[in-house]
Amino acid sequence: MHPETPPPAPAQGVGASLSGWADRSFVVLGVESSCDDTAAALVRMDPQGATILADIVAGQADVHAGFGGVAPEAAARAHAERLDTVTARALQQAGLGLDSVDAVAATAGPGLIGGVIAGLVFAKAVALARGLPLVAVNHLEGHALSPRLVDPVAFPYLLLLVSGGHTQLLVVEGVGRYVRLGTTIDDAAGEAFDKAARVLGLGFPGGPAIDRLAGTGRPARFRLPRPLLGRPEPEFSFAGLKTAVQRVAAELPAPLDEADRADLAASFQQAVADVIEDRVMRAVTLFVDGWRPDRLRLVAAGGVAANSAIRARLMALAERQGGQFVAPPARLCTDNAAMIAFAGGERLRAGLGRQTGGLDAAARPRWPLDQANPLMATGRKGARA
Repeated sequence: MHPETPPPAPAQGVGASLSGWADRSFVVLGVESSCDDTAAALVRMDPQGATILADIVAGQADVHAGFGGVAPEAAARAHAERLDTVTARALQQAGLGLDSVDAVAATAGPGLIGGVIAGLVFAKAVALARGLPLVAVNHLEGHALSPRLVDPVAFPYLLLLVSGGHTQLLVVEGVGRYVRLGTTIDDAAGEAFDKAARVLGLGFPGGPAIDRLAGTGRPARFRLPRPLLGRPEPEFSFAGLKTAVQRVAAELPAPLDEADRADLAASFQQAVADVIEDRVMRAVTLFVDGWRPDRLRLVAAGGVAANSAIRARLMALAERQGGQFVAPPARLCTDNAAMIAFAGGERLRAGLGRQTGGLDAAARPRWPLDQANPLMATGRKGARA
């Protein structure tokens, strides 16, 4: 190209503006890389709802097997190597080309900063090359809105957001409108699951392994603590429970036999379920008294929301209160790009596409979902928790 020849203009079309999305159909490419899953998805947003056209997740269990957890630098390198591949696979699964994509949504935080940067920079490059708007998405908002991908649950609803890095109770008033009722004062529930699984020799990630093993165990065999049970504030604590599992395991003959492992897994899982049920019930009271919904809508999201015992408890709780319990399928509870694409699409439809930034958006290791209106925030890990 001659030096004086201007570069070709980026493609124009529906994605050329961040306004006017409410009453049209459009396709969003989502990118997720906040922890150890590299993911890309395509979601079609219609006035009547949303459809997942493709959803690809490349796990990194092989990368982190020797670390006993997620190694941030290794995760970032793996994301950088796999983002183009998972995006190409998503486009192939949907039977679409990039010319059919109208907007790009990418996780901009919170998460492991190297991975967040890798995904966000990749998404910016795609958006810039194609002349598409980029919506920077809070990973927690992806989880918070994910149940609406499969069930048109009405606002407001009470959300239990429970994952490897986060345990929160929030009121979801609408897209971009969140009020935190309680959080964890130390470890997140998912972190406790992973560390308990390590004690039991179950590997990483620990949540699904404990859920499977607990089904064959006796939950009444070991007496484990129920931290904060009965407290008026709907907050959580799992550090003491995690330590209790380590103590009980150390007192048993080594190595643990299959019955010991199953019983300890079942005892631990029941303790977590007891705590979550009690804390959620306290939040239900605050939600009903403060927001006066026409009906209780209790929603669970995040990786731990896939746990069968916790789901059963929350479903029974909602039924006792004459309410509705909603949780996305297990594959949408863990980290995925479909929820990121959907959250970006919801922001566009609500006219909030610019609120979290576009091509100038910065990657954030911490990004509280309720930064504008936190009702409670006493956890020592603060916004990250």
